Amino acid sequence: MTKFYRQGASGALLDVYEGAITDLQHTISDISETELIKIIDNQTTDDSCKSIQTILSQVVCSGYAYAIYIRRFKGESIDFRDEIFHTSIQDYNSHLNDSFKGINDNQLEEFDNNKKLNTSWGQVYDIEQILEHSIVHVLRHRRQIEKYKIIVRQ
Repeated sequence: MTKFYRQGASGALLDVYEGAITDLQHTISDISETELIKIIDNQTTDDSCKSIQTILSQVVCSGYAYAIYIRRFKGESIDFRDEIFHTSIQDYNSHLNDSFKGINDNQLEEFDNNKKLNTSWGQVYDIEQILEHSIVHVLRHRRQIEKYKIIVRQ
């Protein structure tokens, strides 16, 4: 099977982002519904890090948000999505795929250095940086889920 590669720097970022999502989906593919909802970290003050379910809900919500930041920056009027908690890995996979599809190659090209995106957490990014952040976000939480899988299976 021949792998499809997008063109240019923005295409490379989208390829890497898609790969990060695919790797996360592979990591979660063997998680049961019981493991998904089990509270693993009772000590954390971050509600989005208590279980694999809360981590995945936050990753999906953020994935949609990154696409919405870009689309709003490009002039679309679109609302942010609320965080949703699913009880199956299949639902999370569907939303991970859907959130990724919200970003298009042609939305990433912006050559005016004075144009920046202001995020809800106070960080200022250009389009390339928000996409790079989205990639690392998925990678960090995939690592966290890998650790949680070890804990939940002990």
